[in-house]
Amino acid sequence: MNNPQTSCGFVAILGAPNVGKSTLLNRIVGVKVSIVSPKVQTTRTRVLGIALEGDAQLIFIDTPGIFQPKRRLERAMVAAAWGGAGDADHVILLVDAQRGLNPDTRAIIDRLKEQDGHTVDLVINKIDLIDKQKLLALTQKLSAEGVFDDTYMISAFKGDGVDDLVAHLTAKMPASPWLFPEDQISDMPMRLLAAEITREKLYLKLHQELPYATTVETETWEEKEDGSVRIEQTIYVESESQRSIILGKGGKMIKSIGVESRHDLGEILDTIVHLFLFVKINEKWGDDPGRYSAWGLDFNA
Repeated sequence: MNNPQTSCGFVAILGAPNVGKSTLLNRIVGVKVSIVSPKVQTTRTRVLGIALEGDAQLIFIDTPGIFQPKRRLERAMVAAAWGGAGDADHVILLVDAQRGLNPDTRAIIDRLKEQDGHTVDLVINKIDLIDKQKLLALTQKLSAEGVFDDTYMISAFKGDGVDDLVAHLTAKMPASPWLFPEDQISDMPMRLLAAEITREKLYLKLHQELPYATTVETETWEEKEDGSVRIEQTIYVESESQRSIILGKGGKMIKSIGVESRHDLGEILDTIVHLFLFVKINEKWGDDPGRYSAWGLDFNA
């Protein structure tokens, strides 16, 4: 592990909300370490995903999407994203090929122009969903911004082009001992990862703004003698009407969320998971400094 031939470094994945950052991270690491949803602003925490490529250890920072924040939690998420970029050895900007140079991406590029000391690569994602001529025009438009060293075109969902991107990033890593054991894929505590998996199911199953008014906490984690794990989680909402929606008629919705979360957790932990979900009302959960600390966010950002 301390072989002088090894290399190790941090790669920050920047981008507007829902451009595929978490999908790309999960693809590279090979295991779900960051939640994925069609809804924007899904990632709240700064997630580290760790991948090995030969003698290189690549530590990816999956940051919350960068957008114009309005609430305290949103301000903390955006601050965490830029903090991740500042801590990295290398930065990639992920752009959705379909949405192109939208206002959020425009704002990120403008800020990147103001920062010194980091090389930035352009990675255009979802290339399978756009006409080749439009893709070429978008690539030329973004390259003309003058902030990118190299450009890669990928489909994080299908895996197209990802190996070439990883090979490029591997070559960029500085000579260094590995910072994590070779079998570690993330620095996220398992209790927090388990909560994130359940929160993903809320985003996938619930509509409109409701998922943004919820949070999930893993209250207990008990490893049983037979190797299985018993997990109790609480879903916090802001009102009784929200609680009723999550429970569903006859408890159908909460059961469905539990089944899918239990399945994913079982695959990640490689064991049987006994998951118990509870829904409670806490109108002020978004104003609790302790939660921000657990997520690795700055309450005062």
